[in-house]
Amino acid sequence: MKLIAGLGNPGKQYEKTRHNSGYMAIDRLAEKAGASISTEKWNALTALVRIEGQPVLLMKPLTYMNESGRAVIQAVNFYKIEPEDILIIHDDMDLATGSLRIRQKGSAGGQKGMKSVISALGTDAVTRIRIGVGHSERGDHSIVPDWVLSPVSKEEKDIFDNAVKNAADAAYAWVYEDIGKVMNTYTIKVKKEN
Repeated sequence: MKLIAGLGNPGKQYEKTRHNSGYMAIDRLAEKAGASISTEKWNALTALVRIEGQPVLLMKPLTYMNESGRAVIQAVNFYKIEPEDILIIHDDMDLATGSLRIRQKGSAGGQKGMKSVISALGTDAVTRIRIGVGHSERGDHSIVPDWVLSPVSKEEKDIFDNAVKNAADAAYAWVYEDIGKVMNTYTIKVKKEN
């Protein structure tokens, strides 16, 4: 069993925000797998699917971003899922809007949902797909919440949507492909603006 979780915040008001990049990607992944994420279990919306014959649990934690680990750990414990079989999809302010990076381990890099997942699992050896959402004004941390809880601009919408689509495709491929191939195929580098 593999677990793919897209991080975000539940509620209509958060649906199209930068912080819900993970939710958006997991919805696309579910669609690609011929499912909808509608079963409520473990403080999350879930769907059991098969990708290339392998069972995969798709998950959107309903705990709000900062407590994502509470939902993930429940499913992990129930199915006895190993860290190497877990993939987390989340937004990343340190990447330019439209960028996509895939890492096999490492710190949360300031992303509180990922920090919660690492804390709950007791390891940072978890693959994650990071969707670039750009940064608010550098140095002004007071506006970060407003930034991540706002939608991307019209000018950036196409490049952002492409990154979300690629995140879903990368997650699908991660189930059965070599991780090196997935990284090489789906990484998107967008140059940061000064």
